[in-house]
Amino acid sequence: MASQPLRRDEPGRATADLTHYWRDGYAIVRGFFGLPEIGEIAEAMDAIYAEGVAHGRCFRHGNLFYNVAREGEGEPLVRMVQWPSYHQPVLNSVRLDMRFAELLEPLIGYDLKQIINQVHWKAPGSLGDFAWHQDSRFRRPASAYRNLATAYVQTGLAIDPHMPESGCMRIIPGSHLRGDLDMDSSQKALGTAMTDSALEEVGLSAADAIDLLLEPGDLALWSPYLVHGSGKNVSDHKRRLYINGYVRNGDCDRGEWAFRGGQPVQFGPTPALVHYEALHERPEPHYTDE
Repeated sequence: MASQPLRRDEPGRATADLTHYWRDGYAIVRGFFGLPEIGEIAEAMDAIYAEGVAHGRCFRHGNLFYNVAREGEGEPLVRMVQWPSYHQPVLNSVRLDMRFAELLEPLIGYDLKQIINQVHWKAPGSLGDFAWHQDSRFRRPASAYRNLATAYVQTGLAIDPHMPESGCMRIIPGSHLRGDLDMDSSQKALGTAMTDSALEEVGLSAADAIDLLLEPGDLALWSPYLVHGSGKNVSDHKRRLYINGYVRNGDCDRGEWAFRGGQPVQFGPTPALVHYEALHERPEPHYTDE
């Protein structure tokens, strides 16, 4: 496996990339996973996608959630699955891979919980826009997430090429330094197009946006306060992204353990409270209009 720019055993390169992360709100690790590994992950994601299609509509079982939509009379469109790792062993092994523990230790330590585990798809030509937003908007209740800027890192592993034509992420470098901008959240971010006005309302400009270009196996890291979004996939291939968000245990009251003392922690006998507020009242499998 190629050496990793943010690994602690390469202090010179780590310092440069960590500086980039804190200054610009994001960093990229090229070739974080090898192409054979990405092929295996892609197969696991395809199996999850088929499960969503079989459900035909939004489905929840505890924290596991399939976001399924229909566009016209065609096949159901699976846009996102949250917490597939509860029953998909390949995806579960990825989120607990020691490369993540070693990569994240200089940023947020070695006792880490996980509050995001999800797969995103963008099928060619489908509704796949994601409005400009900050991930901090989804960290609720706010009291459960302390020191968000320095305790939490979002990671996204590219399974396919992420280019402008495939609807790659667009980011505003340095926007994280302004903290929570209280961006308009009256509409769901998923399925809503990016607009220049959304940036202008909080004093930002689309002219400062850049494309986050990734090849299969590349890993992006970004701050919960980094303003970002993405457009429609107009390429001839899928655009898949495996997102795992990690948080320092001492600064978060929610989430599943990922690493304790730098070592992987498997799921316990019962799911932990993350974002699904009715986890204990309605944990059973059911269809939903979410």
